[in-house]
Amino acid sequence: MRTVNTVRFGEIEVDESKVVHFAQGIPAFEEEREFLIIPYDKSSPYVFLQSLSTPDLAFLMTIPFIFFPEYEFEIDDEAVAKLGLRAQEDLLIYVLLTVPAGSVPDMTANLMAPIAINTGNMQARQIVLEKSQYTTRHRLFPEKEVD
Repeated sequence: MRTVNTVRFGEIEVDESKVVHFAQGIPAFEEEREFLIIPYDKSSPYVFLQSLSTPDLAFLMTIPFIFFPEYEFEIDDEAVAKLGLRAQEDLLIYVLLTVPAGSVPDMTANLMAPIAINTGNMQARQIVLEKSQYTTRHRLFPEKEVD
């Protein structure tokens, strides 16, 4: 166990077996290699991906299939190898969320670049889907009609 200071969660105890390792970091955050997944709360579909080296860096994520049941893509052999993935059941998929100006109803998901985590060895990578119909800004909630 080690103790890490974070802006959002204060001082937290980190179980090393729960640390998510990004060998190449995350695009635009290549120096960030170690993260912890912290649930928003017990009943929420949201989690935070908290950096263990930068106290104020935490990404909001969700499992995309909750909001987009038809979401599907293939992970290429290179990504499977880099993740060390041997069993499909060890694969956990998240997508990064954006909350524009704090407006939860306008929240979007980046379906073009999911986060793949091998829960067997805690290796992770963000996979940018080539030639995809998905974008970086899919709305989680439909827009309300204005009368």
